[in-house]
Amino acid sequence: MNIVFFILVFIAFLVTAWRQIHWVSPKETVSSPMQELGLGMIDAAASSVTLALGLVGVMALFLGLMKVAEVGGLLSIIAKLVRPLMVRAFPDVPPQHPAMGAMIMNMSANALGLGNAATPFGIRAMQELDKLNPHKGTATDAMVLFLAINTSSVTLLPTGVIALRAATGSTDPAGILPTTLFATILSTTVAFLAVKFYRRFSSIPE
Repeated sequence: MNIVFFILVFIAFLVTAWRQIHWVSPKETVSSPMQELGLGMIDAAASSVTLALGLVGVMALFLGLMKVAEVGGLLSIIAKLVRPLMVRAFPDVPPQHPAMGAMIMNMSANALGLGNAATPFGIRAMQELDKLNPHKGTATDAMVLFLAINTSSVTLLPTGVIALRAATGSTDPAGILPTTLFATILSTTVAFLAVKFYRRFSSIPE
């Protein structure tokens, strides 16, 4: 990502320098391309700090509420509801294997917007799935499917986006809940079908 950001910044400076070289100052007072770039950088830096400070309180509120829900057993309830679907989606993983439990907890945490809590479960799930892998160094069907579902991730409560909307002055920060749920269900369905579809055209080494 560092390389990507460097390339973006470098291209911006090249384009601005090119415009500056071919820039002809009009009679009226107008900022040059380089001046516009400098002012834009300063404005963006100032607005990002303001936005970050505004997010602190809102994120603390939502993460605190989610932590209370987690301790109160909401995460476990969701995990129990998801388990029957997971057993069918991952037939190669024994229902009582630690990998199954880690995957369920990861997806349950993601559904509640608990990204920080979901990450350790995701790492553990991959480690446990690798123990079931007969071909070390090659991802199994379960690994690929778990990664696809984890990336698309059905989200019941997108706390990060809600906090961002609240910090930027939205009159209805939680108004995205229905559309977010629909979009993430659709994306997860597409991810699941894509994995099953492409599996037919790939082979696992003997």
